[in-house]
Amino acid sequence: MSDRIFLVSSSNEDKRTYHHGNLRQALLDAALRLLAELPAAKLSLRELARAAQVSHAAPYHYFSDRDDLIRAAGVEGMRRLLQAQADAVASCHGSRERLLALGKAYVRFAASEPHSFALVFDPQYCRPGEPSVDMAPLIADNERLLANCVTRAQADGVLPPVPPGPMATALWGTVHGLAQLTMAGHLGLPAAEGALDALLPPAPHPQ
Repeated sequence: MSDRIFLVSSSNEDKRTYHHGNLRQALLDAALRLLAELPAAKLSLRELARAAQVSHAAPYHYFSDRDDLIRAAGVEGMRRLLQAQADAVASCHGSRERLLALGKAYVRFAASEPHSFALVFDPQYCRPGEPSVDMAPLIADNERLLANCVTRAQADGVLPPVPPGPMATALWGTVHGLAQLTMAGHLGLPAAEGALDALLPPAPHPQ
């Protein structure tokens, strides 16, 4: 068998990770840490092994090549983006507050994890309309989360009673645009969040 799939080091780090039984997740965590500093184009299996403090052979046990690693990192980035939004929504009460929390979590993720956010939407690794079997359920969950917030907001009169599908698309497009501007440094995070507040002003108090 090829020695590429075996550890060539007996380091304590490798053994400890294997004892935990989740070296693949440890490698993905390290990949996301690297993406906090580097764009995906500079990510390599050798650098990943160094960051995870495992042998150079260890990543090949889970990723066949660099593209396989980057695709997996994109899926992990999407998982974290979804979790950030879900956690933000779960912490709020009221349909307006939930919708705002959803949008702000999206923009904050882009601001704090720009390379990971860019990778999630990179068509080279996540082809539009043809997501991988790992990415597809995460995209579906994100769409359901947005749809749920939109329909609740419409039921409460926060959003106009138009078809919810196009409304969700319009909101996603607006929030994604703010995220892109923030990620690129053209717009500060406070300004982006202020734009979302302006987009969904609170209902006026009855006289």
